[in-house]
Amino acid sequence: MAGDRALDNPVWHSLVGPRRGLGERRGRAARFDPAVSPFAAVPDDPDPAAWADLAHLAGPDGDTVILRRTIDVPPGWEVPFRLDGVQMVAGPAFEAAQDGAGFSPEPLTEADADDAMTLIAAAPPGPFLPGTLRFGGYWGVRIDGRLVAMAGERLRVDGYTELSAVCTHPDVRGRGLAALLTRRVVASIRSRGEEAVLHAAASNTTAIRLYERLGFVVRSTFEVADLRPVVTGATAPAPPPPPRTTGHPGSTTTSPRPARTSG
Repeated sequence: MAGDRALDNPVWHSLVGPRRGLGERRGRAARFDPAVSPFAAVPDDPDPAAWADLAHLAGPDGDTVILRRTIDVPPGWEVPFRLDGVQMVAGPAFEAAQDGAGFSPEPLTEADADDAMTLIAAAPPGPFLPGTLRFGGYWGVRIDGRLVAMAGERLRVDGYTELSAVCTHPDVRGRGLAALLTRRVVASIRSRGEEAVLHAAASNTTAIRLYERLGFVVRSTFEVADLRPVVTGATAPAPPPPPRTTGHPGSTTTSPRPARTSG
């Protein structure tokens, strides 16, 4: 597909492509509306001007989160958090079956933000904010009116859309809801002639095994880093980067917390 190379830097190609309406761009840097997502990006071949543009977008006291295949942080940035992960693509073996085992997913909108945030508090899937539902493509399962599981779409590049925010309340895990919602979201993505991609922390072996059973295959590794400009323009020397961690990307830009995706 034409978007294969874009998957190495999916935030950038999403922000200058299909998701441009949810972000802002300054020169050779772009970021999502901070109410929607903490992610920002520079081009595939960033030069000093690109990093300076990113520092301007972040602001002198701001943080931004980068996700790409490899991250080479230049001088002038602090790196409070960094992790390794895997990028997976739905393969030929993936079957977007609609067997709901008695549950019927329903579409979620911005009107469901309060319910989504209540679920996130119990089962954080990664960066998720009240405005994240603006990405669209979200589905949820309710039991007795309570939202207990959800999944949706986030990044989007030519030919691919990211499956994201797969989470299940601890009270109802083990009932197949994560698999059900994963299949529902992938079916929506494929109905547009696209393929599904996802990102998982390397240490989240439970989620990786689930996705492999469903038919996802590992495409590549990736890195995530929480960056903070030392000064606007990113010209001051940066301290040594912290030891690499295999923890999970969190639900805020500054306080990563473990992700849970089993259900």
